[in-house]
Amino acid sequence: MKITRLETIWFEAIPDAVWQQRSPHSRQALPNNLWVQIHTDEGLIGLGETYYLPRAVNAVIHDLFAPLLLGRDALDIENHWNNLFSLASFCGYAGAEMRAISAIDIALWDLAGQYSEQPIYNLLGGRNRESISVYNTCVGFGKYPDYTAWSEGRAGELAQDLLKQGIRAMKIWPFDRFGTTLAGPANPHGRVSLWGQDTAAGTLGHFISDQEIKSGIDILDDIRRATDGAMLVAIEGHARWNLPNASRIAHALEPYNVMWLEEIMPPDNVESYVRLKASTSVPICQSERAFTRYRFREYIERPAADVIMPDLSWGGGFTETRKICSLADTYYLPVTLHDTIGPVALWAAAHMMLHVPNAMIQEIVRGYVDGWYNDVLTEPIILEDGQLRLNGKPGLGAALRPELLTRAGVHIEVTTEEQMRERS
Repeated sequence: MKITRLETIWFEAIPDAVWQQRSPHSRQALPNNLWVQIHTDEGLIGLGETYYLPRAVNAVIHDLFAPLLLGRDALDIENHWNNLFSLASFCGYAGAEMRAISAIDIALWDLAGQYSEQPIYNLLGGRNRESISVYNTCVGFGKYPDYTAWSEGRAGELAQDLLKQGIRAMKIWPFDRFGTTLAGPANPHGRVSLWGQDTAAGTLGHFISDQEIKSGIDILDDIRRATDGAMLVAIEGHARWNLPNASRIAHALEPYNVMWLEEIMPPDNVESYVRLKASTSVPICQSERAFTRYRFREYIERPAADVIMPDLSWGGGFTETRKICSLADTYYLPVTLHDTIGPVALWAAAHMMLHVPNAMIQEIVRGYVDGWYNDVLTEPIILEDGQLRLNGKPGLGAALRPELLTRAGVHIEVTTEEQMRERS
């Protein structure tokens, strides 16, 4: 099955004022996504996706990787991954290059599933479970203003609403608001809005007061009172704190039996996480900003983490993520896959989580699952009573809606075998 054409799709952002008028409770998510469609001489089209800087990823796919893919057998997936990674690594691999590899790899596995008429989880080796429990990352979107609910004093009500849907775990980031932002020295705690919502990115914080920590903990108290302890809570850190403050936050969380404390410091210094993990009983989660098995190996072996959270659409696709999951399993560590980014990423993650033996729980944003994800794909993902399931169809089990390609602001670029021959 020969690869004949690479196609990428991404969208321009619309003005924030227009977006807010249309969707006052949600951020403008679509302009950060890039989709890849790999066409073959068999008439099959494989679909992949990644998130962040779509123009940069687009250039990597068409300018760097196309010559290594066009005209070659789509089923040689491991070889394609090795070739693309080796080329990218020649000049340093992490960033747009890994996102491009991830999207391409997902599309190749989708093709392999369609070609063999099997869902991807069967190609990986079959299922260890029929469904996977989910937790809701409390980002607001559509009919679910989850972010404003927990950040404006209604965390308990939000937790009760999630329990009514059968969702028994949630993730919040109650300490971010006390950290320094990207607003500059004249306004170190000022808001920075991108695509209609405050960005979670910020500089490393070196001071948080006891009262500020208590203010964050009060949100957990509200959730505990409202649900009688029935709701599990994960704490996201967004890499905003230094080691002493990360330790203070962890110690304050210890009485609350949180599911995990995630990336409370930047992931660049593993030794800092070794020290944090040794100082607290709170489970430490290392997440999506660690790319490939080479980065996760350090966290697993040192040891510096209790829960491993790769992003399948950032850190290497199916080919690499299964190796990360296997490495974690070797050390009896659970995995959870990251998703706040897009529908294809979630479908791909679900295939992996049904397969790997050490799957713990899968991240979702319920506003996305019951919202814009369904504007992109032909099939809704199945979410019932807090469990994520798949439809059993070949490959991913879903494709891009044709009307997506006609929406305003769309950018489509195609590279073919013929174009590559003309360039050479």
